[in-house]
Amino acid sequence: MPHEVVQAPGHDRSRTLGWLAIEWIEFFCVHGPGDVQGQPVTHGDEYSAFIVDCYALEKRGGRRIYDSAFFSRPKGADKSGLGARLALFEALGPCRFAGWAKGGEVYEDPWGLGFEYEYEPGEAMGRPVKVPFVRIMATEEDQTGNVYDSIFYNLTDDDAPLSHVPGLDAGITRIVLPGGGEITPSTASSASKDGGKETFVVFDESHLYKTPELRRMYATVTRNLRKRKKIAGTWFLETTTMFAAGEESIAERTYKLAELMRESQESGRAKVRRSRLLFDHRYGVCEDLGDEKELTAAIAEAYGEALGWNDQQSIVDEFYDIRADPADSCRYFLNAVSSAPDAWIVEHEWVARVAASTVVADGEAITLGFDGSRRRARGVTDATALIGCRVSDGHLFELGVWEQPSGPAGENWRVPVAQVNAAVAAAFKRYKVVGFFADPAKWETQVAAWEAKYGSKLTDVRSSQQHPIEWWMTGGRSAMIVRALERFHNALLDGGLTHSGESALTRHALNARRRPTRSGLMIAKENPDSPNKIDAVVAAVLAHEARLAAVSKGLARRKRRARPSRVR
Repeated sequence: MPHEVVQAPGHDRSRTLGWLAIEWIEFFCVHGPGDVQGQPVTHGDEYSAFIVDCYALEKRGGRRIYDSAFFSRPKGADKSGLGARLALFEALGPCRFAGWAKGGEVYEDPWGLGFEYEYEPGEAMGRPVKVPFVRIMATEEDQTGNVYDSIFYNLTDDDAPLSHVPGLDAGITRIVLPGGGEITPSTASSASKDGGKETFVVFDESHLYKTPELRRMYATVTRNLRKRKKIAGTWFLETTTMFAAGEESIAERTYKLAELMRESQESGRAKVRRSRLLFDHRYGVCEDLGDEKELTAAIAEAYGEALGWNDQQSIVDEFYDIRADPADSCRYFLNAVSSAPDAWIVEHEWVARVAASTVVADGEAITLGFDGSRRRARGVTDATALIGCRVSDGHLFELGVWEQPSGPAGENWRVPVAQVNAAVAAAFKRYKVVGFFADPAKWETQVAAWEAKYGSKLTDVRSSQQHPIEWWMTGGRSAMIVRALERFHNALLDGGLTHSGESALTRHALNARRRPTRSGLMIAKENPDSPNKIDAVVAAVLAHEARLAAVSKGLARRKRRARPSRVR
């Protein structure tokens, strides 16, 4: 099923406080306001696994592995309820490491309410946070939010076990905890007024954190978490439904961080220096929304165990209601990434051409496309990309994408020119390169060097007789650029090309935005300073354009092997 989880290397579900957390939550917590208000809470395997992962510990010293967790599910999947339960455990439960059990030790709740938990040999033991400060973030000034409402219900309703904890003082604006500490709902305007006491924070529906004020609030509160001493083990939770692409919400930024983490793990090249993020995203894939059977299956994939308390047929009906926006329905109920309104390539169009198992063999005829960058004075440096395209069928694949790492690792970062040169040399050595188109902007000297070194090998496919590789994507060539973009896009829609599905090329393709000009449709980033790069797809367009030139020369026809003559 489409369920993406990005964990730290060495993550081990046997070293966690999560099993204790599940038992404590299911003993003490009930559902908050809604159709199942007051009913006991139980978790299936999927939600239990997430809780276990949140409390994963390092073997040595029992330090928390993650300082943030991202839980992405469709509407109606009880994300806010899960956030409330974790907040209650953080406020009142044994949520911090207290040593490894020898076996047989027993945790008992300090209020005599009947909770007992016997530890297994080698299991992590828990203790409460000293003076916990739990902050629940809301996006609207006039509401406390679903998370706080559920917490408040658990601590005030007479039938809820936690309402009997002595020493609680629960109000609609703040809950004072026994022994010190509090649970506080906050909005963007109020969060900056308190000075950094948080031990745990819930950012509910982080796809709505898309205004400058909400982004500043997020930055302030997450910085506050680092002010508490190491022993406090501070962390935060984001719960969200899929963001709208291009809004630069906090959810979108976290999603992109997870993509870079995944790329780093897959490639062995550090795209991020270090991140202690746990990422858990479940979604459904439906290529044909008109196929009700396929749509129903995709909804089941997206909801997972949450389908047990949702009406699947009513969700299907939502998709076929002509008053509903299909893109919004996909985002809300399939929890799938939706394309920006001005996206050049819509995600389902791109995904439909993935051929991940395709292998381009050594010696096959290919073309190359290159788009480069240099260090920027401000913001994130544009990427540099080298993309290959098999001449026989138009299959695109990455040969190298170099991007500025995030955080301290990206400071003073420059494109590793030696690595780029090595990748070009390796491509000429490994494959039969019949064409190579490169945008020379800011790489004029290097492109000239490639022409001197490889130009004599490019006898059939040349950008021009004088410059076989140089193919400008700027300047007075707008009509040629428009035609190249149109040919690439038509090939994508008509099945005239496939691609490897690799992360960087996919990201850059989906980042590209349509920009109408007097010459026709061009593409660009969403804004000049955007960190969402498009260089890899520009390189793919150049590789594809070179491939079309090769096809026109008859180079796409595979040569037949000569049959051995029969000896009589």
